[in-house]
Amino acid sequence: MRLLPHPSTENIQLTEVLRALSDPVRLEIVVRLALRGEMTCGVAGDDLGVHKSTASHHYRTLRESGVVMTKQEGRLKYMSLRRDDLDSRFPGLLDAVLSAAGIPSTGVPVQR
Repeated sequence: MRLLPHPSTENIQLTEVLRALSDPVRLEIVVRLALRGEMTCGVAGDDLGVHKSTASHHYRTLRESGVVMTKQEGRLKYMSLRRDDLDSRFPGLLDAVLSAAGIPSTGVPVQR
């Protein structure tokens, strides 16, 4: 398994995280990851209503901002939230964003 380039925890910038989370498609990807855990990019992108190339752009933006971790195994790429890294860098930020999106910190969906 190969790990794609990511910023280290101390190099995650608040402005980049907020920019990444400001797009509705990227926010939906983050919500899906928060609810389901690690998944392939193909599964995370199901029913987003965007082309594969646009979805790839969103995945790259989330990875480069430090919001997600992406690992490649063969032709598949697996994404997961960097919850621990984000919580250590910006305590409560991810929970606040997910709560505003209708997902409580328990991970159980609320009316969406």
